[in-house]
Amino acid sequence: MASNQQNGQLPQYDNFGYVNDGSEATPYSEQPPIDYGVSGIEPAPKKFIPRIIGVSEKGGLKDQSEFSHPPSTPTALIDPSQPRFSLNNDQNEKNATVQVQPENGDDEDPGDDRDTWDSPLEFLLSCISMSVGLGNVWRFPGVAARNGGGAFLIPYLVVLLVIGRPLYYLEMCLGQFSKYGQVKVWNLSPIFKGVGYGSITGVIALVSYYCALMAITVYFFFASFAKDLPWSVCDDTDKDYNCTFVSEENYAELYYYTEVFPQKENLDDGLGKLHWKLALCLVLSWLLVFLSLVKGVKSSGKVAYFTAIFPYIVLIILLIRGVTLKGAGSGILYFITPEWSALYKPKVWYAAVEQCFFSLATGFGPIINFASYNKFSQGIYKDALIISFMDTFTSLLAGCTVFAVMGNLVEESKTLEFEDITGGPGLAFVLYPQAIAKFDWVPQLFAVLFFLMLFTLGIGSATSLTGGVITILCDQFTTWKRWLVTLVVCTLGCLVGLMYVTEGGMLLLDLVDHYGAGFIVYLMVMCECAGISWVYGLSNICDDIEFMLGRQVGIYWRACWGFIIPVGLFANLLYYLITEPEFQSGEFPYPKVATICGWLLTGFAAALIPAWGIHAVATRKKASFQEKIVEATKPTHRWGPQQKKLRSEWQAFRAQREGQRSKKRFLIF
Repeated sequence: MASNQQNGQLPQYDNFGYVNDGSEATPYSEQPPIDYGVSGIEPAPKKFIPRIIGVSEKGGLKDQSEFSHPPSTPTALIDPSQPRFSLNNDQNEKNATVQVQPENGDDEDPGDDRDTWDSPLEFLLSCISMSVGLGNVWRFPGVAARNGGGAFLIPYLVVLLVIGRPLYYLEMCLGQFSKYGQVKVWNLSPIFKGVGYGSITGVIALVSYYCALMAITVYFFFASFAKDLPWSVCDDTDKDYNCTFVSEENYAELYYYTEVFPQKENLDDGLGKLHWKLALCLVLSWLLVFLSLVKGVKSSGKVAYFTAIFPYIVLIILLIRGVTLKGAGSGILYFITPEWSALYKPKVWYAAVEQCFFSLATGFGPIINFASYNKFSQGIYKDALIISFMDTFTSLLAGCTVFAVMGNLVEESKTLEFEDITGGPGLAFVLYPQAIAKFDWVPQLFAVLFFLMLFTLGIGSATSLTGGVITILCDQFTTWKRWLVTLVVCTLGCLVGLMYVTEGGMLLLDLVDHYGAGFIVYLMVMCECAGISWVYGLSNICDDIEFMLGRQVGIYWRACWGFIIPVGLFANLLYYLITEPEFQSGEFPYPKVATICGWLLTGFAAALIPAWGIHAVATRKKASFQEKIVEATKPTHRWGPQQKKLRSEWQAFRAQREGQRSKKRFLIF
């Protein structure tokens, strides 16, 4: 810095206050000295990290009375003359020396200008709003019905326990520890930076059609205010169809496919014409997403109070009404009665993993994004448990609610069976409206509540996913104004979403969901856990979490991160690739060009991993190719706590742990 000023040049800084001098390729263990050090590390009880005693540049203790300890207690003392991370821990000595040199710069902590949640409750509610979405209400019941009813709950809960919950906790810890979004968090191992960009591809694919589904919900919401629910009667005046040959129980289906969303059977001749009413609803949906995100977490956090709580109120009201209907008991019994033979089918376990990812939003990045706005030491361990429990509870609550209503439909219908429950649009916009139309008491009220609930669930997830894209852009281009980035992203999202409100929109939606969102997240999660556990190091990430939260990482988390998730997902992926039939939506297969485009989308996201890996290796400073590869797997100088004091304490803590591990001959997890 001094040399630049002497030459008349002003130093260039990155977005977290570090000098942008090309040292990004330098691992944190080789970064320049800093002007805040660590004097001692005092042993603490087993469940907590060692207490760290800070000193100034001259070596003087800061408020030593606060850090007093018995004279016989071993301490780690700074020695400015020693190289970084030197460790002297002779068993015959009571003092262990851990050197962490000070960092250049003023007292201002890098990263202090990053937005933070106004309260931990806002973070918790935002995560609940993000994870509890449309997948719980209109996807989970259909998936359960197709995969053994109550038997599906067993693999789903197992997958949630060993994959969903550990992955959620890991991503929360990564975001909070680093204060980065899902791309820059890979400063921990730059060779895996493509995983962050690949997950963004999946997010863009998912959010591109998410608001289109919300647009249909908006259409039904406004239609629910009619004197008579339009899907409860059939008015063929001035219409090109005849209600004479349509039974009353099929009015809802006729209304959806002829009035709301006329659709094509295949994509052989393109997407067809645009539905202008749905297009207006799409614009309204994106406008509300923009208003929720325009001020960052300051606005989205306030919206979460409504989006996280309101759906539960409506679901409970609908459940109470549903269980009073004739046949509700048989519907709930069908939902919870297991078909044990389904447990031996690999496709059931595959469906459980897919539902877990879709529901919790793990692997897409918004969890890392949300956690990056937390304070460094916020206790997110309980948050991860609460959110995963609420997600499961919501799925079960929605399942009971839906099957109670469906039980009434099956009881009164001559043709409908429980196997007809497919989930998705057919459940949300045909079967459930059909059931609501049969309510004797104010069906309009229940229709308004139901579709408002669906929209609330949708906007909670849409704002989270879109906010992740905005955060990445703002982190990368720090001079761009956030409100302008938000406006551009939402405008582009709205324009792309117009494709999904055409006659072939739902077929396109299924294609993008299959190849663009579902398949990509498998690859990204598998590579994410492998990169963190096997390259950065399982012990290293556990040490980072212990330093941040003050609690040791147990064998359950280590086993899931280091073995079960990467190996289990790889085995699941192999089964999927071997047994997958030709993808189709409905009775007609997609044209070859559509399938090729789907695989190209998946291939593009997958290719980002080796592409950015090659870029990371090529930009390293080492001389030989082998040294460049090794350096690309190590953390850069930007990895770690962003506040200078915390960074110094963390480096001392890590040095102590590395010294302790060097004395152990065998390490398991």
